[in-house]
Amino acid sequence: MGKKHVMVPAQEVDLSTVKYEPESIQAPHLTGFIFKVFVSIIEAPVIGSLLISYLKKKNKFIELFRNTVIPETPMFKPEFPPQEPEHGVVTFDEDGKPEDRVESALKCLPDYDLPGSWNGNQDPPFKYWKIRDYAYAYRSGLATPSIVAERIIPIIEEFSSKKPPQPLLISFEAEEVRKQAAASTKRFEEGKPLSILDGIFMAIKDDIDCLPHPSKSGSTWMHQVRSVKKDAVCVSRLRSCGVILLGKANMHEFGMGTTGNNPNFGTARNPHAPERYTGGSSSGPAAIVASGLCSAALGTDGGGRFNPYSFIPLWCSGLQDNVWTDGYGRVNPLGKSHCGSCVRMVVVMIIIMILPGPRSLCDAGTVEIIGPIASTVEDVMLVYAAILGSSLASRNSLQPSTPCLPILSAHDSLNALESLRIGKYTTWFNDVNSTDISDKCEDILGLLCKTHGCRMVEIVIPELHEMRNAHLVSIGSEMLCSVNPDCEDGKAARMTYDTRTSLALFRSFTASDYVAAQCLRRRIMYHHMAIFKNVDVIVTPTTGMTAPMIPPSALLHGETDMQVTGDLMRFTLAANLLGLPAISVPVGFDKQGLPIGLQLIGRPWGEASLLRVASAIEELCVKSKKKPVSFYDVLKTN
Repeated sequence: MGKKHVMVPAQEVDLSTVKYEPESIQAPHLTGFIFKVFVSIIEAPVIGSLLISYLKKKNKFIELFRNTVIPETPMFKPEFPPQEPEHGVVTFDEDGKPEDRVESALKCLPDYDLPGSWNGNQDPPFKYWKIRDYAYAYRSGLATPSIVAERIIPIIEEFSSKKPPQPLLISFEAEEVRKQAAASTKRFEEGKPLSILDGIFMAIKDDIDCLPHPSKSGSTWMHQVRSVKKDAVCVSRLRSCGVILLGKANMHEFGMGTTGNNPNFGTARNPHAPERYTGGSSSGPAAIVASGLCSAALGTDGGGRFNPYSFIPLWCSGLQDNVWTDGYGRVNPLGKSHCGSCVRMVVVMIIIMILPGPRSLCDAGTVEIIGPIASTVEDVMLVYAAILGSSLASRNSLQPSTPCLPILSAHDSLNALESLRIGKYTTWFNDVNSTDISDKCEDILGLLCKTHGCRMVEIVIPELHEMRNAHLVSIGSEMLCSVNPDCEDGKAARMTYDTRTSLALFRSFTASDYVAAQCLRRRIMYHHMAIFKNVDVIVTPTTGMTAPMIPPSALLHGETDMQVTGDLMRFTLAANLLGLPAISVPVGFDKQGLPIGLQLIGRPWGEASLLRVASAIEELCVKSKKKPVSFYDVLKTN
């Protein structure tokens, strides 16, 4: 019998006594035949339960959830105190036309500069083509959407035919893409583009509905039990702006992993290092943007989709300026598939995560959100403006602030940065596998403060171990609830081995575990709201390691490596558990040439402030961008 432990109320925690304890996950790393045997053991009625109980005890799960008295009441979904309005912003009408919001977002951006390669500069530094670059090319007759489509289509087909397969998209119809491109080309010929997004190519993660494609959520069977009858809300908003939807992007099955490994269709590779993972679960969206084939993509994020790593794919793929800057409740999740776990991508792009609103396979979860992945901050802003707009239920229950974007072209933006207070928990910040990560992030923060007058504030975030476990139980329980009917119907045997490993753990959670996790959520929320009284942004590395290698034995049957999962998700789960906006911005590379990302976490509904800071960091890192090994210039070939 364990000894009972009684927590003091959150407001009575003495921060001077808090000591950071590095995370060490006690679990085996398995691939291949041994992994298959392990799964058969943990799924066995008696021995499986004993093995899972042993692993939970080794990782102090039992001690926290069964032997601890938590004085706080449950918080079953994020609840926020009223927030002060942000300054230097443009507000948006959630019920207005997406095209009008995109036009307003366009006015927030600095004046457009012609790309160096088009104005006579023979050797410009590497940059991704931005959405405004495509729009300029289309309007100037330098290219058409149909011409770009014909450059993209054979590349997509090539990735799917590789041995072993490395598909970026797992549902793709070339003729459907040509049809959309032809319609967009005609609109430009008539001088009637629908918006700045007209003719822009985007990929949609496979757990978000997008006609005429099935939503498989990375599995081999989900489309057989769940048909797609219409676009997700966010997808329909993009379509109304003229976006060309390429198809459904690869992902970790049901989002239950952080690497992007997918034995069902093949594993998407990291464009910077093809022998390494892109990160997951939004591996395909991150890889296709990092490769230059799309300006942006839609992904989903639950904080790691089993284990909390929601920014992983972006960071691992090294997308320069990829931000998940949406918080819980900003975007309608209607049309989203089963709960998943998007790791903060190891591709490092600018990612912006938004609140529930569009339709996806898990539109009833409390930790998962939909958001854009892009290669620049301004592209994130344009796509975000198109898809934002929460459901009526979310607005009634969460009472969010009016959505807004920063005016990046105004002098007020610089004044806002001068008063910015950046919170850093140094011992946690430095808990990374390589000092390359912490040093690079530290350097860019120092440059940010020197250039813009920001102020660093040392903070302490208590109970990080409790936060990790509360997130695990929350997302695990929601995911199990989502897929359990299909498991009972015999579909579990058709899932990948790592998905089955996750579900075996999730089935061990009890009702009391779930309630305790929600009590911890309220407690962790209190700690973060107290921190945000003294700082505007919390900063961490995006992940605790750079992109992991792909074991050849993992391609056929997958793998389980909880320590890698923990390293990837170390810093990212707070935003998902608490519904806070967060952004991952690429800041450089380690000595192996692998991308490094910096994560910014903001106060509730504070996306505009995060985007303003992300834009400033992007400007400071402009010379550190590097062309990926796998990169395709589909707008202008030399």
